[in-house]
Amino acid sequence: MRVPIGWLAEYVDVPAGTSVEDLDTAFVRLGLEVEEIHRPEQVTGPLVVGRVADIEELTGFKKPIRFCQVDVGEEAPRGIVCGARNFAVGDTVVVALPGAVLPGGFEIAARATYDRISDGMICSVRELGLGEDHAGILVLGGEGADVPPPGTPAGPVTGLDDVVIELAVTPDRGYCLAMRGIAREMGTGLGAPWRDPGAATPPAWSGAPAWQVTVAEPERCDRFSMLAMEGLDPTAPSPWWLRRRLAQAGIRSISLAVDVTNYVMLELGQPMHAFDRDAVSGPIAVRLAREGEQLTTLDGTARSLSADDLLITDDTGPIGLAAVMGGATTEIGSGGDRATTSILLEAAHWEPTGVARTARRHRLPSEAAKRFERGVDPEMTVVALARAADLLSEYGGATVVGGVVDLDTRRPRPQIALDAGRPARTAGVAYSPMQVIELLTAVGCSVDGDGTDLLVTPPSWRSDLTDPAGLVEEVVRLAGYDDIPSVLPTAPPGRGLTDVQRRRRAIGRALAETGYVEAPSYPFVGTPALDALGLPDDDERRQLVLVRNPLSEEEPALRTTLLPGLLATLARNLSRGQRDVALFEHGSVFPGGVRTPAPLPGVEARPDDATLAALLSAVPEQPWHVAVALAGNREPRGWWGAGRAATWADAVEAARRVAAASGVELTVRVGERAPWHPGRCAELLVGDVVVGHAGELHPRVCAALELPARTSVMELDVDALPAAGVAVGPHISAFPPVLQDLALVVRDDVPSAAVAAALREGAGELLESLRLFDVYTGAPVPAGSRSLAFALTLRAPDRTLTGEEAAAVRDAAVTAAAAATGAELRA
Repeated sequence: MRVPIGWLAEYVDVPAGTSVEDLDTAFVRLGLEVEEIHRPEQVTGPLVVGRVADIEELTGFKKPIRFCQVDVGEEAPRGIVCGARNFAVGDTVVVALPGAVLPGGFEIAARATYDRISDGMICSVRELGLGEDHAGILVLGGEGADVPPPGTPAGPVTGLDDVVIELAVTPDRGYCLAMRGIAREMGTGLGAPWRDPGAATPPAWSGAPAWQVTVAEPERCDRFSMLAMEGLDPTAPSPWWLRRRLAQAGIRSISLAVDVTNYVMLELGQPMHAFDRDAVSGPIAVRLAREGEQLTTLDGTARSLSADDLLITDDTGPIGLAAVMGGATTEIGSGGDRATTSILLEAAHWEPTGVARTARRHRLPSEAAKRFERGVDPEMTVVALARAADLLSEYGGATVVGGVVDLDTRRPRPQIALDAGRPARTAGVAYSPMQVIELLTAVGCSVDGDGTDLLVTPPSWRSDLTDPAGLVEEVVRLAGYDDIPSVLPTAPPGRGLTDVQRRRRAIGRALAETGYVEAPSYPFVGTPALDALGLPDDDERRQLVLVRNPLSEEEPALRTTLLPGLLATLARNLSRGQRDVALFEHGSVFPGGVRTPAPLPGVEARPDDATLAALLSAVPEQPWHVAVALAGNREPRGWWGAGRAATWADAVEAARRVAAASGVELTVRVGERAPWHPGRCAELLVGDVVVGHAGELHPRVCAALELPARTSVMELDVDALPAAGVAVGPHISAFPPVLQDLALVVRDDVPSAAVAAALREGAGELLESLRLFDVYTGAPVPAGSRSLAFALTLRAPDRTLTGEEAAAVRDAAVTAAAAATGAELRA
């Protein structure tokens, strides 16, 4: 909404000395965001109102030229050469005298032209910087019009000094899309007297109703008013002040009748429409459209209508899309065969949500629809008709015919019970009951009661005030948000982060410290992504939870695995030139399955316990997973060497890091699960529970996702990891360790973790650490077997071990490994 300060000053007694910046601050304090302040282009020097006293037509030139005598309030008129032809003797114009400088640095001086001395310039709208119209001279009024006398400074008359403040009006403040609402807000905010332009009493028009009207949908239109006029001069121009205000609001001037309806909309907030009365055939009916019915709107577009669209119709069919745009068949004409002399003025109150649906369905965000869908004041329909009739009578010579049509089926506005102490409890500011009543009254509410229990009736223009919370907001807003103290809340006593939060943060830190970059992705997935992973039809990860209103039709479900989003991020980075990429993500997944769909409770009241239970039962489980993806080199190449490519072992090591950060220990064995390569997939276990998988992607998956061959990934269910026990510091022995190496030959299908577990059990308490440091295949190791070399550190807490004791521990460990896994000591 654009608010010209000069127009605002007609309704609000702005205190003397109030600057534009003060008004900006006042708007912000009232909760209205100021988007921009539009200042007019600078004009310096003498710029005055002039009256054309005489016109001499000059001949003998390539184009028509006129030499005008213009009265500018001096002893003698000034002679001015002008090529425009849209003004006549007696018209009032704007004259830039010698010494004036117009926008763009255009200096005015007396000069010889067309064999005459031009002592100034008669200005157009564009030359004054007031708009883009350059077709003719700006005419302020004709002979006999109410215009300032010659010599009056033209700046205030033309609006050259008028600053326009542009506001961003939120959907709940639709009343601020009119000068009436802005004046109320600013009068309250400045504590200044203000005048309500909607407080005028309409005249008592006599005679039969102007037209026969029926409303078939009173739920969608609870008030419909109409007035007929005739004798309109179709060539009568809109007065300059009206055109100027429309231009300041960003609305194009069209004709007097249309301009008047737009002006009343800006002034009172009541959108109107003017029909060519001679083009309306038979009674008018407000009804719903029939599916597929056609209407050509004023923009020339033929529209196929929906059964939800509300129409204004006559005997010929639709003549207007209610509250959005009129029809082309009854358009007001300003000249030629379509010159309109008789009109029907319509002003109605339409149900907001239906208007919003229609405007969006037909992609017609008109100024009228923008106001109706936010809610307008139903009390303004007849007042707006009276205001428009006065303007059309004054500037177009039109007269009212018959009485007014006013079909009113509104219900009384409900009262809202409010505890007068609630605003104070909400804002933490001491508002007395009397102050609450005064502020609500300033909003326009009627308040019954003077104690703590109030009954509040919101004003007709505030359809957004429907509950006590809205009234509390109004009290706090008008009292001033600046009065609310900024106090940091006291943190309640506690242990800080929960165990789950600490675990998740520890996992993120561990992977980041290992060189992985976190890459969160949207938690949505589509079936094509699961197909690309090669998941079988019976895989539980294909049981998806569908989102009722998805952001994308291609990804309508919640993810059951982190891999689609993570691999898409990996592919995107590789396609943009990155070679060595290591990414991780941790977050919730949403396994599907058979479950009851969530109900859709209304918003009129709190859902009951059964509905809440149904909502909660429809929420899927949300286990927390972590996943990594690697491609390229894990160790970069350089002067020190060729680097090392990332392999499945790095993905397994990432899982070990996650487990270590979680305070548990993983074991690893060969596994098989899509999308991993069948021969290069490891199962990750804690005890006997499989908590994840790691390894190389299947070649078909790499090809489908355009990833390098042997790309490695890991995914692990963090919530499946058991809680870590209380960390106990190790006993520090002062005695020297005994280091033992041994190599065992085992079959290829025996996991190294099983061999290590057997060695630990056989070595007993004297074993301090065990580490696998070599894996060997080839001669002399038999085919189908491999050699595993372990480093053992033995130490006693109370003595130095002897050679015999160390040998006994070593032999016991080898014996236990042989019994458990069939391992043989390599010679």
